[in-house]
Amino acid sequence: MRVEGAGVVVTGGGNGIGAALVRELAGRGARVVVNDLDEASAHRVAEEVGGTAVPGDAAAEEGVGHLVSRAREVLGEIDLYCANAGIAPVGGPDAAEGEWERAWQINVMSHVRAARLLVDPWLARGRGHFLSTVSAAGMLMSLGAAPYSVSKHAAFSFAEWMSATYGHRGITVQCLCPQGVRTDMIEDTGRMGELLLKPNALEADEVARITVDALGDGRFLILPHADVAKYYAHRGSDTDRWLSGMRELQKKLDA
Repeated sequence: MRVEGAGVVVTGGGNGIGAALVRELAGRGARVVVNDLDEASAHRVAEEVGGTAVPGDAAAEEGVGHLVSRAREVLGEIDLYCANAGIAPVGGPDAAEGEWERAWQINVMSHVRAARLLVDPWLARGRGHFLSTVSAAGMLMSLGAAPYSVSKHAAFSFAEWMSATYGHRGITVQCLCPQGVRTDMIEDTGRMGELLLKPNALEADEVARITVDALGDGRFLILPHADVAKYYAHRGSDTDRWLSGMRELQKKLDA
């Protein structure tokens, strides 16, 4: 897609990867609507780039409906929708019921509900672009964070389904799947983050640059950390060996 002049929505755009995406897109000439639950952050980033803030809950049906409607008023049409908002609850089966539900609503249903409103107009005009911030956890897993891993796998699967179903009709779907990124979220990952994510963590600005560069060729997987492709191949070609390696990492976390 051509970024210059494009109408773009970024959810979770007030902080972290989302804010970096807003700055990178706006810097290349896009017209950006910034969404975030944090109203002050949404306005701050929007003012910084000359965009429009539409704060609110992009996971809730009413919230995403308001966001898409307001964005169309501002932009005329949405050329690129960046479904970036996400949360990373930790724990396993013992994680609270509410944490599992929040992960599902924010990491998965926010994408589904946005697609409901975007797909038909995009099909009618013959083009549209959907970017899912999924994380490498959606391709692999995130030890110590079952709600995050499970919901991100679902988000990855939904993006694959979207691409397979609509890709031949002008809708481009891409998955951004980084590992560690130096944002507030990585600080909440505890021991797992210290061992597995922080050593090779990238700055959010670098992830945004790589991502926007990749919009032009339409590749499904956007992998700021090149090793993720290798791990994904190993996972598929020898799953038992891959799981054995993950168990060894889990032993280090347990220790």
